[in-house]
Amino acid sequence: MKDQRLKVFRGALEGLIESLDALVRVSRWSEADPPPDPLRAAASKLLDRLGTAGRLSSGAFVGTPSDATKVEAMFRTMRRLDAAYVVYRKRMDQVPTAPSDAAATLEADIAEATANQSWQ
Repeated sequence: MKDQRLKVFRGALEGLIESLDALVRVSRWSEADPPPDPLRAAASKLLDRLGTAGRLSSGAFVGTPSDATKVEAMFRTMRRLDAAYVVYRKRMDQVPTAPSDAAATLEADIAEATANQSWQ
């Protein structure tokens, strides 16, 4: 039977990716109307999801070698995305007039971190 913890870890990672993507989209929003509610809701969950990812990725996983490899890949991706968000926030604090540059960098970091989805 497959380890159910993998679903929890994968869900946390996918939620984090969703929130970071939503943050990028909201930060670039230029329409007259506000961003759609689902997009704003996903972005608003970012800090909670970062906290969850941080707690999960700081722990140790014991399981089959195959599952351990997948979990470690998920943990590495979580830590990488967390670091990308920190860089994004620092850039926003340093140059608040250039949010598109910070968003572009974050978007590239998300794409790079998720390109090799070895946790699937």
